[in-house]
Amino acid sequence: MNQAAWGAMALWSLAGSLLLAQQAAHKTPNAAAPSAPAAAKADTSPHTVFFIPVDKGVKLEVLDWGGVGRPVVLLAGIGYDAHVFDTFAPKLTARHHVYGITRRGFGASSAPAPTKENYTADRLGDDVLAAIGALRLDKPVLVGHAKAGQELSSIGSRHAEKVSGLIYLDAAYSYAFYDAKHGDLLLDAIDLRNRLDLYLVAGAPDLKEYFNDLQARLPLFERDVKDFQAELALTPLPPRTVAPPPIMVALGAGAQKYTEIHAPALAIFADPHNFGQLFADDPQARQTLIMDDFARTSAQADAFQAGVPGSRVVRLANASHVIFVSNEAEVLREMNDFMDKLPQ
Repeated sequence: MNQAAWGAMALWSLAGSLLLAQQAAHKTPNAAAPSAPAAAKADTSPHTVFFIPVDKGVKLEVLDWGGVGRPVVLLAGIGYDAHVFDTFAPKLTARHHVYGITRRGFGASSAPAPTKENYTADRLGDDVLAAIGALRLDKPVLVGHAKAGQELSSIGSRHAEKVSGLIYLDAAYSYAFYDAKHGDLLLDAIDLRNRLDLYLVAGAPDLKEYFNDLQARLPLFERDVKDFQAELALTPLPPRTVAPPPIMVALGAGAQKYTEIHAPALAIFADPHNFGQLFADDPQARQTLIMDDFARTSAQADAFQAGVPGSRVVRLANASHVIFVSNEAEVLREMNDFMDKLPQ
């Protein structure tokens, strides 16, 4: 996909370095997706709402839609809270007990200071584990939309024994599964920055080994930059006139690379995405965008399928990024089929 077409992307300054990052670290333009269901003035969704402490001074909003059967926990993408599933969740309750969790920093959940340490992918994953423990859920299925894929992979790489399975709803991109073959500018920039800090701040015990390692990392980062420059040449980004919200900077700085996932996984991709009316007045630019999106998303889907043993990958053509809205029936069918086959 042409990343430069996503107007919400920003150049974030992290510790004095310019790091390119997407608003949700996702390579899907906002224009590709219809808006998520707008919150009604009166919340009529059939759930109860309560709060669970997960860290010192941090409580998360939890929604319980009830239901019978295996527990299912829904995690929203960045910018949303668990209420984004108010319409979708009740359609799972006939066969599952369904919960939703709003991550720290959003919605009614606590918002600790926007530092990298407070918003690393593993910190957010630990919040989910703490909530699962407090709810006394026995190996739930975790379902994540968009950037919530990082929380799924954090848990699936470190504590797979605590879940029955993971379901990625257009959420298995580089922040959830890093493919070194194609790289990722934000993740590789963070990795390079951490290596530089080892020398500049902490010192490197073996300088020869350190600089050999550093030199080996540079070509990948250089390739990332050249790829993005090529995309900017196709679709320039408008000048940044407003600084990104501090919490988005913290989330970007806290991104991590996940290369191993040990839990059963279902990944549903919008491949290619539905771009709505983007470039409707420029057929050539639109076709370039769609073909680039198809190539990139397909490559990521292939990498996930190859890198996560036993995973199931589903590709829904012309679906939106909010895939559980645009393709609700197909998503429900794939989710139920996947969960029906999981060991009890």
